[in-house]
Amino acid sequence: MTLVTDASLVTVLAGGVGAARFLAGLVQEHPPRRVYVVGNTADDVVSHGLHVSPDLDTVTYTLAGAINPDTGWGLAGETWSAMAMLEHYGGQAWFRLGDRDLGTHLYRTSRLSEGADLATVTAEIAEAWDIGVRLVPVTNDRLQTRVTVAGEGEIGFQEYFVERRHAVPVEAVRFDGAESSTPADGVLEAIAGAGAVVIAPSNPIVSIGPILAVPGVSDAVEARRSATVAVSPIVAGAALRGPADRLLRELGHEPSVVGVARLYAPLVATLVIDEADAAEAAAVEAEGLR
Repeated sequence: MTLVTDASLVTVLAGGVGAARFLAGLVQEHPPRRVYVVGNTADDVVSHGLHVSPDLDTVTYTLAGAINPDTGWGLAGETWSAMAMLEHYGGQAWFRLGDRDLGTHLYRTSRLSEGADLATVTAEIAEAWDIGVRLVPVTNDRLQTRVTVAGEGEIGFQEYFVERRHAVPVEAVRFDGAESSTPADGVLEAIAGAGAVVIAPSNPIVSIGPILAVPGVSDAVEARRSATVAVSPIVAGAALRGPADRLLRELGHEPSVVGVARLYAPLVATLVIDEADAAEAAAVEAEGLR
């Protein structure tokens, strides 16, 4: 697919359930074919020998209308026979994959083993679900979020988020492999050529942070600052979903729309906040954002 960039193109930096739900609303107001989604891949994990891309799949399943509405991830009407059999053998089952979802990961792993890159496979999966938008991983290279947990040391993101239910204090976050990674084809062009760039209401630290850590991406967004809008994932001092508020606090940031504004000030000109935070509008503007 050849990317044609013009004022009608909206490029979204996206990670997790917050981004997927935002995109579900966006495509009701803007033609899906004019939406380019740059997805976070630092949550990717090899589980049971399969390459799993949780954020890319959450966006895909949500836009396809197939997402589990109760969890915000996985497929609606899922069954769990494979996990039950794995548990029967005493295998590791804390990272649970439903029977239908397994088919996605089997396909992705098989295609990657044949030499296809992640962007190609992601496009094939998106096309099979007919989601309309152009969904592209930020990079085809290895990129891993690593979390330093108090009293335990560094662990993988899924160990923190799923196995420990993101309930343990965090001392540091880093993006392993970021320095040597390169943006997937079209990512920088989609940012440079879009009529608007949007940072979705995703976790600023572990969903948007890895995307911006890929060399060239942050610079590309900063160059489009006047056309870039962020949607706050924090409302009235709390995360809409997940540990964003706790992570901000634990890593020394203010868990509020003002804290989000400070993080994004070099990159965005406008921050969308909830009416519950109307009293903070002046403080957001004082950080240099509309």
